[in-house]
Amino acid sequence: MAKRTVNVALIGYQFMGKAHSNAWRQAPRFFDLEWEPHLKVLCGRNREALEVAARKYGFEEIETDWTAVVERPDVDLVDVSAPGHLHAPISIAAAKAGKIVWCEKPLANTLNEAEAMVATVREAGVFHALFHNYRFCPAIQLAKRMIQEGALGDLRHFRAVYLQDWMSDPSTPMVWRLKKQYAGSGAHGDLNSHLIDLARFLVGEITEVSGVMKTFVRERPIAEGSQETDTVDVDDATAFLALFESGAMGTFEATRFALGRKNHNRIEINGSKGSIVFNLERMNELEYYDGSDPSDRTGFRLIQVTEPVHPFVSAWWPPGHIIGYEHTFVNLVADGLQRMAEGRNPSPNFEDGLACQRVLDAVERSAERKSWVSVQ
Repeated sequence: MAKRTVNVALIGYQFMGKAHSNAWRQAPRFFDLEWEPHLKVLCGRNREALEVAARKYGFEEIETDWTAVVERPDVDLVDVSAPGHLHAPISIAAAKAGKIVWCEKPLANTLNEAEAMVATVREAGVFHALFHNYRFCPAIQLAKRMIQEGALGDLRHFRAVYLQDWMSDPSTPMVWRLKKQYAGSGAHGDLNSHLIDLARFLVGEITEVSGVMKTFVRERPIAEGSQETDTVDVDDATAFLALFESGAMGTFEATRFALGRKNHNRIEINGSKGSIVFNLERMNELEYYDGSDPSDRTGFRLIQVTEPVHPFVSAWWPPGHIIGYEHTFVNLVADGLQRMAEGRNPSPNFEDGLACQRVLDAVERSAERKSWVSVQ
């Protein structure tokens, strides 16, 4: 079958833009794809910084106006890596222009925005995808396979934490992630959205939640060394209990105030027959407890998820040669491109983003009411 070139426009060039551009560039080098991405145009507000980024990332052109990008006839796919308040307007405009739309997580800042985005891609009939990259750790994919094969039996507990410490110093200045108008929420949308997506992927839909949200530092300097301050109006930490449609129960915690924790994303799932544990900081490993082991050999075993039989690993290195954070994005892009080549929508996509947003929204309502809330 003849290969198709997909011209990619990336809107946003900072942390996520860097990760996404690397994925678009590397995917066809390691995976045999029918649809191959071409880095056509990089979009951002600062022309000078944009020119530097475009050279580094390998983009053919730059543009400072995203409205011009989504209307270009030579752009096939728009990758939205801008701050959260721009996800909805850019994605909606791109879908209306008939473009394939891929978006960084969380899908939107509000439930209303997420619903509008899903309605638009449905009406436009375009492919859409969401960058929940942690699904594409080979160990998470193996966990999914084991759960589907019944290795854990009936699922009873999902236990998850996402702990960081980058905002724990009160003198750390303001950034856009600390303003609700730009980010929607704080640690909740940024970190809990990852945990919710993994929970839905591995355990199933969440039906009820009870949450608490906390802001520890409410005023921060507007810039390094400045005496002028601005108000933080998002959460620094959010924790919640959850009930799943399957009958399982869950606990979730996300914070930017866990001193010593840089990117500690850990989940544990307990079932009637066994348990699994995953820790992103040791992402090539999966711990597995088999409840059927004889009593003199009981305990967690460590699975090195680096064999060619493990999901996505055959595209990379020999056994024992570990992969890292950036590979999760490459795996996601490769999988999504191949799905589209086969006429299927990528997964996860905007529908998954909407389902996640419903949980995020329910937790916020629960924290405000100080009561259990049903997920819409």
